[in-house]
Amino acid sequence: MLKKICKMEEENKPKHFIRQIIAEDIARGLAPSAVHTRFPPEPNGCLHIGHAKAFCLDFGMALENGGKCNLRFDDTNPDKEETRFVDAIREDVHWLGFDWEDREYFASDYFDKLYSLAEELIIAGKAYVCTLSPEEFKEYRGVPGKPGKPSPWRDRPPEESLDLFRRMRAGEFDEGQYVLRAKIDMSSPNLHMRDPAIYRIKKAGHHRTGDKWCIYPMYDFAHCLCDAIEGITHSLCTLEFEVHRPLYDWFIENTSISKSLKVRPRQYEFARLNLSYTMMSKRKLQQLVAEKIVDGWDDPRMPTLSAMRRRGYTPDAIKNFCETIGVTKFNSLTDLALLEHCLRQDLNKKAMRRMAVFDPLEVEISNWEDGKVDMLDAVNNPEDESAGTRKVPFTKRIYIERSDFMENAPKKFFRLTPQNEVRLRYAYIIKCESAVKDADGNILKLICRIDPQSRGGNAPDGRKIKGTIHWVSADYALKAKAALYENLFTREDMSNLPEGSDFKDFLNPNSVSVKEILIEPSLADAKPGDPIQFERNAYFTPDSKANGGDIVFNRTVTLKDSYSPQAK
Repeated sequence: MLKKICKMEEENKPKHFIRQIIAEDIARGLAPSAVHTRFPPEPNGCLHIGHAKAFCLDFGMALENGGKCNLRFDDTNPDKEETRFVDAIREDVHWLGFDWEDREYFASDYFDKLYSLAEELIIAGKAYVCTLSPEEFKEYRGVPGKPGKPSPWRDRPPEESLDLFRRMRAGEFDEGQYVLRAKIDMSSPNLHMRDPAIYRIKKAGHHRTGDKWCIYPMYDFAHCLCDAIEGITHSLCTLEFEVHRPLYDWFIENTSISKSLKVRPRQYEFARLNLSYTMMSKRKLQQLVAEKIVDGWDDPRMPTLSAMRRRGYTPDAIKNFCETIGVTKFNSLTDLALLEHCLRQDLNKKAMRRMAVFDPLEVEISNWEDGKVDMLDAVNNPEDESAGTRKVPFTKRIYIERSDFMENAPKKFFRLTPQNEVRLRYAYIIKCESAVKDADGNILKLICRIDPQSRGGNAPDGRKIKGTIHWVSADYALKAKAALYENLFTREDMSNLPEGSDFKDFLNPNSVSVKEILIEPSLADAKPGDPIQFERNAYFTPDSKANGGDIVFNRTVTLKDSYSPQAK
C-alpha cells in the first residue's frame, strides 16, 4: 500500500524537463539508484530562497529515484569564505528536511588531486603559465563576435610552465604576477573557451587548509572535476552556467579522470528564481549586511532561509512553493504573492489561534462582578481537531480593538455599535450601554452588558448575531511588541534595474514598524518558530532575537491572500 501511495504521489508531480531527462537516462540503462546529484554552495554568505529552489531540486531528484545527493562546499576563494557560513548552510539544508548522510565534501578536499590534474594539462601541452596582467588578459580575450589574441606566452614550453607553476605553489611570486591558463581556442565564439584561467595566486588563509596553499583553482576547473571525482551523474545548475558547459566537458575529457569514470557527469541548466520585490544577488545581500542596512543575514526582511525561519516561514511551505513554481529553461519573475499563498496554506493547518489586541479600547462589563474570572474554552485550531482547546480568562474589564466599535456606523458595519450586539470570540454576546469620553469627545472606554446565557458565544433564544470580535482580559493580558514587516524593496523587478540606478535606491523606508500590543496569557509559553495566528489579524511567531525582557512577535504574513479561491 505504501509503495502504491508513493507511486501516486510521484505521478502527480509536475513532469518538468529535469525529471524527463533523468527518466530518459534511466530508460537507457542508468540504474535509478545510480542517480547522483550534489548541492555545491560557496560558504561566503547565507543561503536564500533561490538556493532553496536549487537544493530542493538536487536532493529531490536523488530521493525520487533512490539515489544520492552530496553536500559539497565550493571553497576555492578563501577571501570571503568562513566556517560560520558552513555551519549556517548545514543548518538551512537540514531545516528543510534534507540529509546528505556521510557525503559532506569540500572542494578543498581535492586540492592535491586538482593540482596534479593541472600539472597533467601542462605536461600534455594543454595548459601554460601566462604573464599577462589582469587588464591585458581581458584585452587579449576579446569580445563576443571578434576573436581574441593569443597570449605571447601561449607557446611557452611545457617544462618552463611546469617549473613556474611549481614555483607559484611555493609562494615565490606576487598575486597577479602569473596565472595558469588552459590552452583551448582563442577564436571560439564562447569567451569561456578562450584560454580561461584555471589557477591564480591568492595569498590568503583558507578556513580549512590554513596557509598550505597560496594558489587556488578557479571555479570552472574545480567544479566539474569535483563532480567527476564524486561520481556525480547530473550536475544541476542555473542558466548563467550554460555557456560554461563546453568548458566543463573539456576539462573532464582532457584529464586522466575521464578514464576512471563509470558514468560521465553531465551539466543541465535551469532558470534561477527571481522573486518580485526581492533582491536575489548574494553580493548585494552581503552589501546590505556589511553596511548595516539590515540587522544581519537573519533580518526577517531578508530572503535568506535563516531570516525566513526567524520570521516564521515553515519548511513545508517553502518546499511546496519550490515544487509549485516548477523547473524551466526560461527566466521569469515569480510573484511573491505565490510564496505567501503557499505559506498561508501551510500555516492555516498548523498555526495555533490566539487573541491579541493591537489598538486597545477598554470595555467594562456592567453586569459582571469585580474579581470574578470565567475560564473559557477556546479552540486552538479549527483545521485540526487534535490540537484541542485552551483556557482564556474573562473578567470585568477587557480590551477590544478600537476599530471594532463605532458610534455612528454605516449600514454594513457588523461590529459593536450602540445599536448592534456582537459576539465576543469564545465568550459572550455583548451590547454597548454607553461610551465614556474625555473633554474633546474622544472615547476612553465603553460600558457594556453581556448576555449571561450566551456563554460560548451563542444566543439562547436563537437571535442572529452577525459580528464576532476578539478581545483580551485587562487583568490577565500580557504586554508585547509586534514587528510588522513589509517588502524590503519598493520595485517589483529587482533583477532588472534602470540603467544608472543603484539597488539601494529602491529600499522601502517603511519596511518594518513596531507596535505595542496586548496578548492573551497562553502566549507566555510560545517559542520561536511556533506558528501562531492572531485571530482576524495575521500570522506571527516569537522573535528568536528578542532581548531586554521584551516579548516580541514577528509578523510572518498577513491573512489576506491574493492567490486564494476566495479572492478570485
